[in-house]
Amino acid sequence: MQNIDTDPWKHSHAFGQQVKKKGESRTIWVVIINLVTMVVEIVAGILSGSMALLADGLHMASHAAALTINVFAYRYARKNAFNKSFSFGTGKVNSLAAFASAVLLAVFSLIMAYESVSRFISPLDIRFNEAIYVAIIGLAINLLSAFVLKGKHGHGHEHKHDHNLKSAYLHVITDALTSIFAIVALLVAKYFDQVWLDPLMGVLGAVLVGRWSIGLLKETSRVLLDKQLSQSKIDLVTRKMESIDDTKVADIHLWSLGSGKNGIILSMVTTHPREIAFYESRLPDELSIVHSTIQVNKPVDKSH
Repeated sequence: MQNIDTDPWKHSHAFGQQVKKKGESRTIWVVIINLVTMVVEIVAGILSGSMALLADGLHMASHAAALTINVFAYRYARKNAFNKSFSFGTGKVNSLAAFASAVLLAVFSLIMAYESVSRFISPLDIRFNEAIYVAIIGLAINLLSAFVLKGKHGHGHEHKHDHNLKSAYLHVITDALTSIFAIVALLVAKYFDQVWLDPLMGVLGAVLVGRWSIGLLKETSRVLLDKQLSQSKIDLVTRKMESIDDTKVADIHLWSLGSGKNGIILSMVTTHPREIAFYESRLPDELSIVHSTIQVNKPVDKSH
């Protein structure tokens, strides 16, 4: 058999996952912040006999555990970037972690709703000063965590492509929102004797957290299930290819590989086939297509 050199056509499937993302370091710092707060609140709660401080310390522990999932996903995706058992790299590991975090957020919202409704039915005595103090601490910690995760230049573009970072950010923002609702409700209940406002704020918080979690579940599941990208992006590729003389797109699969990277499988029909590299050069740069499989066919002669 003739010795054919295939090296020029081989390429890595890491697609940049081996590079440490900014979100990884930020998330580690937020885990540390939550762990330190957890230890301080639990120790203070035990020494002072404050159940509110002890409960919030355990709550911080649950947040640290959830955020640890995000850290693990970053490290796993980076360490296994060149693992050939992943057909298209480890980009979806971060989306999987974000999906898991979204499930935890959804469970958290259901628990919030249940607890709030139960307190409507059976109101509990509230130690207002202690509860307000703990809520303010929680708010401060979560705002600090949100600031760390957001970074200097905002989070819009980065969070759009990094589901893992977005899920971590949503965790601390939802908790900050819960703290704000709690502070408002507790102040009104304390000074105006409107105790019913506390569980009402809990229900409102649960609804908002639930909506955010559903949005993140939809976003990440699209990636995990290899759902086609938007029709406008498919149409863009189709127009680009069909602008080539005597070329028609027969079949197209355009999907996310995770972390803002996309793959495409394209089948075309033309009477004047060209080199595959020519068609690859016509793929829109703005779609960040890092893996392409292109098939070029000649029309079937139906006269026979």
